[in-house]
Amino acid sequence: MSDKNKSPESKIKEYAKILRLTYIYSNIDEELKKAKTLNQPIDEFLEELFHHEVIGRSERSKLARIKNATFPYKKYLDDYDIERMPKEARKHFNEIKTLDFITNGQNLIAYGNPGTGKTHLSIALGIEAANAGFSVKFYSVPALVNHLKELKISRNLTTIQRSFENVDLMILDELGYISFDREGGELLFTHLSMRTERKSTIITTNLSFDKWKTIFNDTVLTAAIVDRLAHDSFILNMVGDSNRQKK
Repeated sequence: MSDKNKSPESKIKEYAKILRLTYIYSNIDEELKKAKTLNQPIDEFLEELFHHEVIGRSERSKLARIKNATFPYKKYLDDYDIERMPKEARKHFNEIKTLDFITNGQNLIAYGNPGTGKTHLSIALGIEAANAGFSVKFYSVPALVNHLKELKISRNLTTIQRSFENVDLMILDELGYISFDREGGELLFTHLSMRTERKSTIITTNLSFDKWKTIFNDTVLTAAIVDRLAHDSFILNMVGDSNRQKK
């Protein structure tokens, strides 16, 4: 059938498909029927139609950002019980949940024993950031270091370097649970340095700064990493009783 023989509804659907206007493509028949029934002015009809398109596209973008972040599971700030947060860290909660630290390229380092809510908080902030339009990436540090080594062997480090340079919020979970050899420590340092004072990084760790030498096994490298990460950062002391043990 030639274009001139197609109905206006068919043409609109065709154009919507080409332009990837998902809501309009899927709902134009129903929307036109409703507009005719209500004798709706054309400007109101178009405004409402494109409003639905924008809302739908926004929701799809949020879902895509959350998916691309590769969170191990989902946690939300609404579910985070601030009363279980150690008192020393609690005073920063209202400030960090605004996400201004991401806009400002500041880091957030949460240290403390297992079970005090560090990973829950980092994922919840990550999902909040994704919903706010920031790009986010989540890594377990031991898995990340192994991945960096594999990419170096295959000469494909540039693929992940772009991510470290451009992602708005990088979440590195479980620093300190496994120590690295010199190569692993240097690779992690190199990639974190790409974000210094430009992009925001959240790190969760079971060790305070004075014990990071046990992770990197190099005094000079440890000092350099702490200096880069701790400068103008939020430091959350999450030392406290395990929430899992409380339950």
